[in-house]
Amino acid sequence: MELKINGRTICVRFKSDAVVAQRVAAHIQRRIEENDWLPFQSKKAALEAWQKLGGIRAQVLKAYDLI
Repeated sequence: MELKINGRTICVRFKSDAVVAQRVAAHIQRRIEENDWLPFQSKKAALEAWQKLGGIRAQVLKAYDLI
């Protein structure tokens, strides 16, 4: 299944994963707009931690050109 996030296509295996990806995208968009990276000390620290998690979150971060 494919969906568009920030103009980029993200592939997910299940419909439930698409819902998760949309929720993660909304979360990332809010953090970008508000420049809110807590509980991390910086945007860089947040992105490094989230990138290690991989999966859907990493795909969304790539869609926003954050990693």
